Amino acid sequence: MRSQLSGRLLVIYGAIAANFFIAVAKFIAAYFSGSSAMLSEGIHSVVDTGNELLLLLGVKRSNKPADEQHPFGYGKELYFWSLIVAIALFGIGSGMSIYEGITHLLHPTEITDPTWSYIVLGIAFVAEGISWIIALKELLARKNRDRSFWQTLRISKDPSVFTVFCEDSAALAGVVVAFLGVYLGHTLNNHYFDGSASIVIGLILAAVALFLIYEGKHLLVGESADPQIVRHIHEIANTDPAVADLRRPLTMHFGPDQVLLNLDIKFRPNLSVAELENAVDRLEMKIRQAYPEIKRIYLEAQSFKGRGDVSDSTRNAK
Repeated sequence: MRSQLSGRLLVIYGAIAANFFIAVAKFIAAYFSGSSAMLSEGIHSVVDTGNELLLLLGVKRSNKPADEQHPFGYGKELYFWSLIVAIALFGIGSGMSIYEGITHLLHPTEITDPTWSYIVLGIAFVAEGISWIIALKELLARKNRDRSFWQTLRISKDPSVFTVFCEDSAALAGVVVAFLGVYLGHTLNNHYFDGSASIVIGLILAAVALFLIYEGKHLLVGESADPQIVRHIHEIANTDPAVADLRRPLTMHFGPDQVLLNLDIKFRPNLSVAELENAVDRLEMKIRQAYPEIKRIYLEAQSFKGRGDVSDSTRNAK
């Protein structure tokens, strides 16, 4: 079975190849046609290419093994770089597109020949569509049947996939807007359509960037595992014959495939030390079998013995 890491890399490499090729083609079309919308689209594709390279850097660095300075590993490197990507998309992609559109409205240039623009936009739509489909398939592969696609996107802990999907969605919308700007501007001989299309592209990028910044901030601060996973972990522990009571499991993502779990469990009275250790090992094995992404389990065990003494045991399961 293909791992999530290989799927993650496939999404990023596909996006890099598509955006680099498209960026070159868009700048050529902008040069020959004089279209502001095409220039904005070229800038958009350059920013997207750089963003995917940053995501690739984040994926590579997030897989570094834990060390003394970072005992929980480097998983959050991916969250950091995805946040940088969102900021770059907002500041560079959106900002330059809006600036170019306003400049074109104030100092219009005539669209000489839209043929190049139409050809490149058609190619761009196909290439971006292929990259978008790759990202969509990866998201759908991780979708829970009980959730909508929007819910899956919102709770995804893998920014390398949902960032590419959102960027490709914005790119497809931008291609449509650019086409309308070029077509209406040339057909009606009105430069306002072309300049306005550039501004609309910038606003689309700003909206997507703000969404990515919002999601990235939550992941970087520290977000719990999927609520369904937390509930299932509670069920696994609560149904064990040695468990008398437990608090709500505490979880935190240190990366898409790196989860920390803290369990505070009260075991049944009169358990021997051996029985207590067997119960802890049994719980850890069940949880890991169900959720391999849980890399570390911290378990505080309490067992009430004869006169009510409490024995505490804290384990770091690596």
